Amino acid sequence: MTSFFELLKSRCSIRKYLDKPVEQEKIKLITSAALMSPASKRSNPWEFVVVQDQEMISKISESREHSSQFLTGAPLAIVVLADTTKSNIWIEDASIASIIIQLQVQDLGLGSCWIQIYNRQKDEKTSSENYVRNLLNVPEKFAILSIISIGYPNEDRKPFEIDKLGQEKIHSEKY
Repeated sequence: MTSFFELLKSRCSIRKYLDKPVEQEKIKLITSAALMSPASKRSNPWEFVVVQDQEMISKISESREHSSQFLTGAPLAIVVLADTTKSNIWIEDASIASIIIQLQVQDLGLGSCWIQIYNRQKDEKTSSENYVRNLLNVPEKFAILSIISIGYPNEDRKPFEIDKLGQEKIHSEKY
């Protein structure tokens, strides 16, 4: 069994995936983990759209001017959104859910990458959020934070090197 520290050490952003679908049992585990994510006052403002249709994945890969096109190669995408009427700190809650998804994905031997949607632009006239909202029929009361691409990795990435973590960023008692 892998320790949590080893899981964190080996997790990295994967942008290239094998042409192999993610099994339904694994999707169920990933989404169940997401639903267990902590949230302020247990408001649970997050909700998730699971996308496996390759045509739709291709469309949502165009949600940003840069940095989202690799999504086209992913067999699975999970769109993380939050009901802004349930929590004034929905960004934090949805962020926690996004990383819980990524950690569960890593634990299952899959790879993932976070694509930031909130506060990003598709182009000069269209926000990434509105573009995804229109594609997926997301109601206005929901903010769209991220898309997590998921699949079997088709690239090798090195784990973190402990001696290069930047320990100087750790302060004791006072800055």
